[in-house]
Amino acid sequence: MARPLDLQGDDEVVGTKGVVKKVEFVRIITEALYSLGYNKAGAHLEEESGIPLHSSGINLFMQQIRDGKWDESLTTLKKIGLVDEKIVKLASFVILEQKFFELLDKEKVLDALQTLRTEISPLSIENNRVHQLSSFIISPSQQVLSGVSGQGIVRVKSRTKLLEELQRLLPPTVMIPEKRLVHLVQQALDLQLDACRFHNSVVGEMSLLTDHKCGRDHIPSQTVQILQEHSDEVWFLQFSHNGNYLASSSADCSVIIWEVKLDGCVFLKHLFSGHQKPVSYISWSPDDHQLLTCGVEEVVRQWDVKSGECIRIYEKNGLGLISCGWAPDGKRIFCGVTDKSISMWDLEGKELECWKGNRTIRMSDLGITSDGKHVVSVCKENTIVLFEWESRTEKVIQEDQAITSFVLSMDNKYVLVSLCNQEIHLWDVQGTVKLISKYKGHKRSRFVVRSCFGGLDQAFVASGSEDSQVYIWHRGSGELVGTLAGHSGTVNCVSWNPANPHMLASASDDRSIRIWGLNRVNMKQHGTVTNGASCCNGRS
Repeated sequence: MARPLDLQGDDEVVGTKGVVKKVEFVRIITEALYSLGYNKAGAHLEEESGIPLHSSGINLFMQQIRDGKWDESLTTLKKIGLVDEKIVKLASFVILEQKFFELLDKEKVLDALQTLRTEISPLSIENNRVHQLSSFIISPSQQVLSGVSGQGIVRVKSRTKLLEELQRLLPPTVMIPEKRLVHLVQQALDLQLDACRFHNSVVGEMSLLTDHKCGRDHIPSQTVQILQEHSDEVWFLQFSHNGNYLASSSADCSVIIWEVKLDGCVFLKHLFSGHQKPVSYISWSPDDHQLLTCGVEEVVRQWDVKSGECIRIYEKNGLGLISCGWAPDGKRIFCGVTDKSISMWDLEGKELECWKGNRTIRMSDLGITSDGKHVVSVCKENTIVLFEWESRTEKVIQEDQAITSFVLSMDNKYVLVSLCNQEIHLWDVQGTVKLISKYKGHKRSRFVVRSCFGGLDQAFVASGSEDSQVYIWHRGSGELVGTLAGHSGTVNCVSWNPANPHMLASASDDRSIRIWGLNRVNMKQHGTVTNGASCCNGRS
């Protein structure tokens, strides 16, 4: 604890809530002026308000630090109102460590040794650090970069950096934290963003002059293109990691790679027709150069995106494959198998490992975390397992209802689970697994209907639905923020472009894919293009 500045009227408040103390408010404004380089304005505010930024003792202490008067600064430190002895010791250690390094830097090894023995060691704290400092006495050439060991040849940190470190140690009532006003403004902006249910644009567009509020027009809600090249129900689709491509698969056994042009229009690039059964699952390689496609209980094919050629076929005798995914290094793939096992293969088709038992179920999804440590799959009707294949340890998501699909967030912190009871659950899988949100409103009774994360910072959840609509929720609040009508059949799958928060794609039983963009008032109508796509406008 520390004694605050002794000022008259320090209980006076400003603002309508009666919680902002005038003295504190003026002090952080003064600090902001100084930190922005407006020294005359800061000094004038101190003089006019009669409220000093710091006490005379703190001002003296800071000047002594800048001047390298270490002994005097330690004396002043004990007089500035600190009552917590631990803080006094920690601050003293930081000051004396700087003194130690500056002596070494001037090649005054004996003086540095004296400081270590008679001033630093008697503090009886940071023993490991004291041992490190001793090693610099033994090997003076082994100095420390910015006061941190193990980084080669070293320079002493600046006294300005030392003051910043002390500022973090001392209570804010004694020494105003650096850029405190900027920090408070940033907090206010963050709270406004959290409260905005439609925020889907870059933070740079925010202004301090007005309260932030986005409208529904920031969410994709307008059909800007219809892709109609598939001849049967479209079951699955997924944007590439870089957002330049969209892959779709269908009950017609075909797979299409669509290219997203700079103007936002989507054009057919390749049509793959090698599968003998409907294609139910797709996975992009980490570099987006290859694509894995899985026929229903059939084989997994690897395609080259540039040439459109099938590079490899992965299969197991007497068994079918039901899902697929890439290791983050792009050198291995994982496949769910109809015997409930999961196999790992190298790119040449050699099976490296197989985890048997209830590892997956038929018509199941598969996920691999970006660190490559966990394979995620539905191991029972209502259970998802996060299997760490190297240590053989597991985390489990246990649902009360049957699971129809799931997807991992890009940061691997969350799993979005679609259930047969028309709910979507968001699970936090960092540390202890816990359910944190539920999303309701869409329709599902018979089919696999997939959901996805999307938008800026994946702040939204979208899902298909059996009522032919796309549903969008705000991830944090669970509030339904949009329903997109246009399809004439069940919407089986949705995918949000990771590089463009204003582009969403949906796949339907009506044999079409819809590209959704922002609802522009002045939509320009274009004609039907030759690749089966009706292009309504450019990039939104």
